[in-house]
Amino acid sequence: MKDAPAAKTPADHPKHEKAVALTDSRVASSIEVVIAGAGPAGLVTALAMAARQVSTAVVAPAVSNARAAVDTRSTALFGGSLELLRHLGVWAALAPTAAPLVGLRLVDDTGGILRSPETTFRAAELGMTSFGYNIENADLNCALAAKVAEQSALIERHETSVGALCALDGALSVTCRQGAPLSASLVVGADGRHSVCRDAAGIPTQRWSYPQSALATRFRHSRPHDGISTEFHRRAGPLTTVPHRGNQSSLVWVDTPEEVERLRHLDSEAFALALEDRLQGLLGTVGEVGLRSVFPLSGLSVTTMAQNRVALVGEAAHVVPPIGAQGLNLGFRDAAWIAELVGAAKRRGEDIGGATVLEAYDQARRSDVGSRTLAVDLLNRSLFMDLLPLDMLRGAGLVALGALPWLRRFVMQQGVAPPTETLPALLRPATIAPGP
Repeated sequence: MKDAPAAKTPADHPKHEKAVALTDSRVASSIEVVIAGAGPAGLVTALAMAARQVSTAVVAPAVSNARAAVDTRSTALFGGSLELLRHLGVWAALAPTAAPLVGLRLVDDTGGILRSPETTFRAAELGMTSFGYNIENADLNCALAAKVAEQSALIERHETSVGALCALDGALSVTCRQGAPLSASLVVGADGRHSVCRDAAGIPTQRWSYPQSALATRFRHSRPHDGISTEFHRRAGPLTTVPHRGNQSSLVWVDTPEEVERLRHLDSEAFALALEDRLQGLLGTVGEVGLRSVFPLSGLSVTTMAQNRVALVGEAAHVVPPIGAQGLNLGFRDAAWIAELVGAAKRRGEDIGGATVLEAYDQARRSDVGSRTLAVDLLNRSLFMDLLPLDMLRGAGLVALGALPWLRRFVMQQGVAPPTETLPALLRPATIAPGP
């Protein structure tokens, strides 16, 4: 990733108008925190701020009903992310349709000389009933939006987008595309990989791309999945199935851009047969297949998670390939950490957007984000680069995971259940989490 170019100006992002740099200005109305973006990471951040009695405005365009209707994607949420949803009062609305993930199966389908043994991790090995739950994106977004609407005393909703950020004495002025400007002590950029807030704060990025695209859909199958998610490690990239309730699963199929486009345009019957072949009969006959969406694989990291009264969460701060379900779980941890630090600073009467809070946030998130970004990147590259040393290293790792119980437990704990004493209160089980 050393050769990835740094993004220095908003002009690198043609999907957005140029953000104005931080300059002096005057402003009409004031609030403690402005959050740019109303995806899951942004809405969870707003709810976490409200849980810490911090007044917040969420600035983002209204969600398109038409777009939501065709979104067949889902998200696997683990440990702390589920505890966060419980603390925020959102989990009860999601539990009836969420599918438990009781195991993770890794299958070496690279066709290499050294084939690694199949490995299955089970939640029961950690004394857990499940690692986490698979939740449909549409259900998650709907539940979060409904809970935000209930918090009207602490959360304002502005259905527009951020145009510019301007520095004031001890605050930021947020200019919106529509409506009056806002002022806030802190702006949280949850506005995605082309973040206007990140650019306005002058936070450099590293970007890189992969010679891969991913196809996402949902399908029915004749054999039960038994609550086990399966990753086929293939030379072109991973093919992952994630259980839904009943005999249904989500699919993320990573391959070359040309192959993904070919698969996208197959008729339903031909695609089902191709998927059956790739799954090697694991889930039996493939039945109804949902809408297929395609996206190119890329990565993004930042030099700092926060500066100039702007803190980044979610894909504004980190983008990783869809391996191991790390993306949104990282974003939820971002949300819990910034809310914890802001709430604590407010109770102490300190500047919630000052350098002390921002430096503490960057320090709290640097190791978690950096290590997982690196791990996912290396695993993905070990598949498509077709280098014998990388193949041998990956194979040796899988053999060790099968042979060494203590290593299996360590990997599982770090993957889905990191030590609770290192987490903010909103990520801990309710029985040991202190109140706000």
